[in-house]
Amino acid sequence: MLADHLKSAVTRERLRSGPAVDHIDAFANWMSGLGYRPVTIDETLRSLASWTDWMQAAGFTAQDFLEGFTSCAAELGSVRRTRYSRGPNDHSLTAATLFIRFLRVQGVLAPVAVPPSPADLWPIIGEFRSWMRQHRGLTETTLDVYQAIIIELLVAHGSDPQRYTPDVLRGFALERARRHGIWRAKTVIVSVRAFLRFLGATGQCPAAMQHAIPGFASWQLSTVPRFLAPDDVERVITSCPTGGNGPRDRAVLLLLARLGLRASEVAQLRFDDIDWVQGQLNVSGKARRQEKLPLPQDVGDALLHYLRQSRPPLRTPEVFTTVLAPVRPLTRAAVTHIVRAALRRTGIKAPINGAHVLRHSAATTMLRHGASLAGIGAVLRHRSPTTTALYAKVDFGLLSEIAQSWPVVPSC
Repeated sequence: MLADHLKSAVTRERLRSGPAVDHIDAFANWMSGLGYRPVTIDETLRSLASWTDWMQAAGFTAQDFLEGFTSCAAELGSVRRTRYSRGPNDHSLTAATLFIRFLRVQGVLAPVAVPPSPADLWPIIGEFRSWMRQHRGLTETTLDVYQAIIIELLVAHGSDPQRYTPDVLRGFALERARRHGIWRAKTVIVSVRAFLRFLGATGQCPAAMQHAIPGFASWQLSTVPRFLAPDDVERVITSCPTGGNGPRDRAVLLLLARLGLRASEVAQLRFDDIDWVQGQLNVSGKARRQEKLPLPQDVGDALLHYLRQSRPPLRTPEVFTTVLAPVRPLTRAAVTHIVRAALRRTGIKAPINGAHVLRHSAATTMLRHGASLAGIGAVLRHRSPTTTALYAKVDFGLLSEIAQSWPVVPSC
């Protein structure tokens, strides 16, 4: 009922006598179901009443919500409004926008026309994504990165693979990579090569055409891991407040810092992935490989505290959700933002301003506590020992595990 969400009887009467009368109760309940706070629902309904009053005075009915919104926005944009005067304002338009979104969800208004997807414009994009999922196991995030680069290739040279000569492909890849640093440039090369590998495998262009694209120089183990000192990692974790989104952020940071999970792996963590009896996590990593990791005590305690005290009652399989309405599962970008916010709170200047710095920090911490390179590679789920060998550079004592003996040359 509207009375459960709106205190003012006068405002309730205004809404019930206006064009939104048939939908106002459902709208208030809908906002509550999405996790909006009671004070926010009350303020939204008050602002909405100013808009519906204006609509009624201007002669708009319940059949004219979109026209009424457009006309009200145009009037507010052309007429200087006196502060604190009665009538609609920017808050009214915000409330009206949310109300119109609700009507679209309920099917009262037609959904917004969705522009054609890249797969609609270029069917070969949809074929490429499907083939990469099936044969390479790539995630949607990786495919989105590849797709953005491939679209530029299609725009520049068309979608007919028969027109792709080695000179054309090399010219595009080098020109497209020139505007970026080395790591992004490598992504451009990998994306174009993946597309050509798909074309060759499906018989749309000569096989092994991907070898026509030159690579960028990359010396293995030429860099040093960028990580935080153990004391800084603990400062980041303990910086989370006790209320609000603090319990959620602490659990997220502990998963990143103790187990070295990637941001996407934390965002995709589901209730079914947690085995409380065995004390294990089932993690879906790169190429959708399923791996089991131990659940440390402090990580498990933080997860339980978050689930019991702070998680909104959202019916979704994902563990972590947003705090502010509309409540929805966290994204990979949101997990990265949690790390950045913690770094700002502590004033730590991190070598990587994102979640991956805690993955590197987890590896170096395990190394300092005596873990072997093979053990670290198992926790981080590296497919190649060479990837893990990078961390040996932070401890000269462990360099002997990967160092090759100097060849003995007989004297002349």
